[in-house]
Parts: sequence; structure tokens; C-alpha cells
Amino acid sequence: MKYLSTRGHAGQPANPEFCDILLGGLAPDGGLYLPETYPQVTRAELYAWRGLSYAELAFAILSKFITDIPAVDLKAICAKTYTAEVYRHVRAGGDARDITPVHWLEKDADGRGRLGLLELSNGPTLAFKDMAMQLLGNLFEYVLAKRGETINILGATSGDTGSAAEYAMRGKHGVRVFMLSPHGKMSAFQRAQMYSLQDDNIFNIAVTGMFDDAQDIVKAVSNDHAFKARHKIGAVNSINWARVAAQIVYYFKGYFAATTSNDEQVAFCVPSGNFGNICAGHIARQMGLPVAKLILATNENDVLDEFFRSGVYRPRKAAETHVTSSPSMDISKASNFERFVFDLVGRDPSKVAALWAEVDAGRAFDLSGTDEFARIGAFGFVSGASSHADRLATIRKVYERYGVMIDTHTADGVKVAWERAADVPAGVPVLVLETALPVKFAETIVEALGREPERPADLEGIEKLPQRVEVMAPDADAIKRFIAQRT
Repeated sequence: MKYLSTRGHAGQPANPEFCDILLGGLAPDGGLYLPETYPQVTRAELYAWRGLSYAELAFAILSKFITDIPAVDLKAICAKTYTAEVYRHVRAGGDARDITPVHWLEKDADGRGRLGLLELSNGPTLAFKDMAMQLLGNLFEYVLAKRGETINILGATSGDTGSAAEYAMRGKHGVRVFMLSPHGKMSAFQRAQMYSLQDDNIFNIAVTGMFDDAQDIVKAVSNDHAFKARHKIGAVNSINWARVAAQIVYYFKGYFAATTSNDEQVAFCVPSGNFGNICAGHIARQMGLPVAKLILATNENDVLDEFFRSGVYRPRKAAETHVTSSPSMDISKASNFERFVFDLVGRDPSKVAALWAEVDAGRAFDLSGTDEFARIGAFGFVSGASSHADRLATIRKVYERYGVMIDTHTADGVKVAWERAADVPAGVPVLVLETALPVKFAETIVEALGREPERPADLEGIEKLPQRVEVMAPDADAIKRFIAQRT
């Protein structure tokens, strides 16, 4: 499997393979890596995969994208990653061996699921980011050891990516992590998960701005090719292709859990900020997974909802980005959206480069009325947005009606799933992708329900642990000096 850049120039080697792009982030031309073609899944494969464990399914799917790691080694990496011991925070009544069980909220008269939660938050940091990040940590360690290299990871987080990356990389040989987060904009639990880590290879930097400021710094550093090469800068944000590839797996697993036959379809509703999670669903659908609809849910930062409704992509400035009670989606420039637009415009890198020249200049682009935007329906997308009041009402309704406590981002997804139910064909079940456990956003849970969410015993008192973090201005040069002094 070879890879290309969404903007046409993938760098050296000219046709890189998976391990060539694993340790980097952006392509040299500022674009994002994608496979030259999406592998197609046959009906025979769907049938054979239905009974596989999560680790076995991950190996089967990732083998189509990773052809430069020996099969025996890739299989061992998947088996090491996806275990019940790692993904141990399963809801009461669930089976940890499933890794990502489905919890049905609604069933029809025949007992068939209609609306369910695809549990993706059973990992060590209680967020769906663990599903890919744990694999990434093991892949990094494997490839670095094979090549005798080291890496300095630079990432930005709006809440969950950072802790997932740090827990996946802590103590890994040859790896340092420099994680940027928006100062004071995450929940107390999220801050504690990251800042309480005392590992020598973990560095937390709180940027006095929004997530988009932190993300812009990561891109600026990545585009300084001399600095990137000198300090061996790598990426774990969802601009890293391996993250997206790993997330494809749970769409297949969710499909098998929600159906009994490969003649059936499923719809997925995905809370989305940076477009990485739902991008994996888009690719699964392009591979042949029978997905009827991909329902995109945003919060008040509705840049993506605006595009899917109007054809206008209008990233906001940091000052226009709302601070909300679903903070991991407080994003107004969706990095992975470029991957989808590449497919939407017929995989024409010159068109993508022209569109993102507008974005990089701080302007919008408008595809309304174009042949490209007319194809949106063919990709199965519909969208909706949610507000703080919606979140509170949805958390209450789900708890009162089903006895299930959900976090704020998952509530955005449930609200939009209900709102867009008419867009889903009759009889097709809807799976809302759970993004985090409620304890990560306890303040809003208390506001909605008047009670504290339960927390796993191994995370009791985490907010009281000593914290280690550097507060810095959103200055790419200052961040580069910080990294250079510690590498």
C-alpha cells in the first residue's frame, strides 16, 4: 500500500509506505496522507470477519493499510494493544472482552436494536482517543526500535487526545511527548489526567489561547522542515494517518454488533470537532461497509454543520470560537476535513491546494452550487448541532428514560441522532459513538442531574495529585525554543 498527499507532493520517497509516514504528521507540502486507493472489502471477508475478536479484526483491517510490517509482527502488536486489561472500564453488565460493546438504549417490538451507544471509552483515559492512541504507542515503539531512532512528539489537544497520547507514550523507549493544551479551557479531570503525569518523557504546555491556536503552532512547527528534521518531530494528532486507520476498525466492529447479516445497514452518529473520528467512518463506508448514513454532530462551534448544510467552509478565529461544556469539540478549523474534501473533489490535489490556500489565508471557501457539493448525498452525510441547553436536556432524558449516564459530547451525538432520525432509512439501527465517560465532565453532569458521576476506582482523587505544566503564550518560536532546550 502506497500513500499520497492531499495536495499532491508526498515528499521522499515519492510513494511512501505506512512506516515512512507513521512518525510524521503533515506531508511536506502541508497536505495530509491518504492511501492511493481505499482497499475494498468483499462480502466473503465481511462474513469471515463477523466472528473475530477486536484484536483479530484490527489485524485483518490494518493489514490492508500496513504492508511494510511483517504480518506476524503486526498481529502481535494488535494482540498486545487490544486486551480486556487495557480496555477495562466497561459499563456494568458489559463484557470487557468485547473492547467496544454496544449498549442499546432503544429496541423495537422484536427486540432488535434501534438506537445504541458504541462504547469507545473503556481505555485508560476514558475517551475514544485510547482506541487509536494505544495502537500508535506500540507502533511507534516497534518502528523506532527497528530503525534505531528516537522521536519527539508534538501534539495539540482540546482535552482527550493529550491524555490518551501521554498514557500511550509514557515510558516508551525513544519517545518524548510535548503536548499543547488551551490554558484553563479543559475540565478539571482532563487537566489532572495530563498534568499529574510525572514521567521524564512527558512535557505539558498550556497555551494562553484556544485549541485552534495550539493546533496552528503544531502545523507551523511541522512546516518548518529544517527544525522538524533536526529535532525529529512527529505527530499524534489525528493528522497522523495511523490514528485514522486504527479508528476504522471500530466502525466494522460496531456494524457486526448491531446486525446479524451483511445484507443489513447501520447509521453512525458521530460527535465531531476535528473530523478525524467521522473521517474513519467515511473511509470504512468507502471500503464497502454497509453504512446507510453518517450523521455528524457539532456543538456551538458549528463550522462543519454549516458546511454540510450550505457548502460553505468558514473557519472561525480563536476569538469567535465558543468555550462550551463539550470542550473537546471547541474547534473551528477541522484538520481532517481536508481528507474528506480530497475525496469530494474527485481526489484532485490541485483543487485541494487551492481551497486550503484560502483557509490558510484566513478566508472561507464556498462549494455550494458546484458539482462537487452535489455529491455530498452520495457520501451519506447529514449533520446537526447542539447547544449547552440541548446537552443538559439530553443528559437528563437519557438518564431518566434509560438509566444511563452519558458525557456532554455523547449527548451532542444523541441529540442530533434524534433530530435527524427521519434521514435514516426505516429499520436501520443508529449507533451513537460514545466519546468519553461522564466523569471527565463532572461539572456539567452535576448541573444536569444534581449528582456526581461515578468514577473508576483507579482514578479516584486524581485532581488532588501534584501537577506539572508550563504556561506559555501561543508563540511557535517560543515553543520551538522550549523543545530544543529539552532534546
